[in-house]
Amino acid sequence: MDNLLDRFEEIWMTISRNKIRSLITAFGVFWGIFMLTLMIGTGNGIQRGFERGIDGFAGNSCFIGSLPTSIPYQGFQRGREWSIQNQDLRVLTDAIPEIDFLSPMVVVPMYLNNVTSTDRTGTFPVRGVYPNYANIERQNLTGGRFINDFDILQRRTVAVIGTRVAEELFPNNNTPIGENIRIGGVNYQVIGITYGLSDITVGGSRLEDAVILPLTTLQQLNNLGDVIHILAATAQSHIPVSFVEERIKEELRMLHNIHPSDTRALWSVNLEEEFNVFTNLFLGISILIWIIGSGTLIAGVMGISNIMLVTVKERTREIGIRRALGATPRTIISQILSESMILSLFAGIPGLCAGVYVLLLADKHWIQHLDNVFFYRPMITLDVAILYIVILVVCGTLAGAFPANRALRIKAIDAIREE
Repeated sequence: MDNLLDRFEEIWMTISRNKIRSLITAFGVFWGIFMLTLMIGTGNGIQRGFERGIDGFAGNSCFIGSLPTSIPYQGFQRGREWSIQNQDLRVLTDAIPEIDFLSPMVVVPMYLNNVTSTDRTGTFPVRGVYPNYANIERQNLTGGRFINDFDILQRRTVAVIGTRVAEELFPNNNTPIGENIRIGGVNYQVIGITYGLSDITVGGSRLEDAVILPLTTLQQLNNLGDVIHILAATAQSHIPVSFVEERIKEELRMLHNIHPSDTRALWSVNLEEEFNVFTNLFLGISILIWIIGSGTLIAGVMGISNIMLVTVKERTREIGIRRALGATPRTIISQILSESMILSLFAGIPGLCAGVYVLLLADKHWIQHLDNVFFYRPMITLDVAILYIVILVVCGTLAGAFPANRALRIKAIDAIREE
C-alpha cells in the first residue's frame, strides 16, 4: 500500500512540476471528451425524440387511401374519383392472410365540426374507426372504454374524446364519462377519454385532439354510405409490412378497375419503412459523431504523448541513475505509462462530467419547455460513459508507449554524464 502511495505521489510531483504545460496538454483531452459527450448526447436526444414521436403506433403498420386515377383503364377516363368501400374489408382479409389487423377509418375535418357540450363549443376533427384500431394506434385511456363491436353493429351514438377535447369542453369536470356532446345536431354520450404518446397525426390530428366515433355511426349520420377514407393495417410478426401494403394495393386496384400500373391512384404511409430510414440515418450520424469526436480526442492524446517525450528528455539523468541503481525495464515502463494514463484520466473524466452537466442543464432549462419537438432527453448512457473510461485508459497507455520506449533506450552511463 505504501509503495502504491509513493508511486502516486511521484507521478503527481512529475505532472505538477510544470503546471502550465500539463494543464494545456490536459485541456486537449478534456475538450475531446467534452465535445464527444455533447455530440453523442445530442444524437441520442434526436433519436429518442424520433422514437417518442412514433411511440404508440405499431411499428409494422401502414396507412392507405384513395386518390384520383392517373391512367385510363377499361373504359374509365383518367382522373376518375373512387373510394374504398366497407365490402372491400372482407375481400382483403380473405385474400391476404398475412394481415394481422385491418381497420377502416373515416375522417371529417375540424372545420366542418362544431363540437359542443352544455356551455362550450370547439372545433375538433372527428374520426370513425373499428375497435381493432386500438391495436394499430395504442389508446391510452384515462377513463372509460374504447369503441367495441356492439357500438359498430348497433350504430350507437357514443364517443371517445381526446384529453385536450375534454379539457376544452369540460374544464370543471375531470372525468366527463357519461356526459353528452353534440356534433352536427346529434347527441353523443362520452364513453372514454384517451390520449396518444406519438407526435404523428392521423387524419390531420393527434389522438388527444380528436373525437372518435363508431365508424358505422359516422358513415350513417354524415350520409357517407360505405365510403372509407383510410385503411390502417398491420402485418403478422414474421411478415414485412411492405408486403402487406403492396398486396392491399393490388387487391384494391382489381376491385375498383384501376390500371395495375397506376401508382398514383393510391397513397400510403409505411411506418416500418420510415422507421428503417431514420434508423439508418441515426447510424450514419453516430458514426460521423464518433469519427469527429475521436479525431479531437486523438489530437489531445498526441499532445500527452509529446509532453511525455519532453518529460522523458528532462528526466534523462534521473532515469539513468535509476537504471544504474538496478531499476528494471518494467519499472521504468510502468512509471512512464502510469504518468501518461493518470494525465489522460485527470483530463478526460472532468471533460465527461462537464459534458453530462451541460446536457442536463440544456434538458432541464430549455428542451423540456419545448412542445412537439423531435428532441428528447439528450443524454449518454452508462455503457457509453464506461466506454469513455476504457478509451481514456487505452489512449493514456498508447500515449505513453513511445516515450516509455525512448526511456528504455537511455544508457545509464550516458545519462549520468548528461548535464
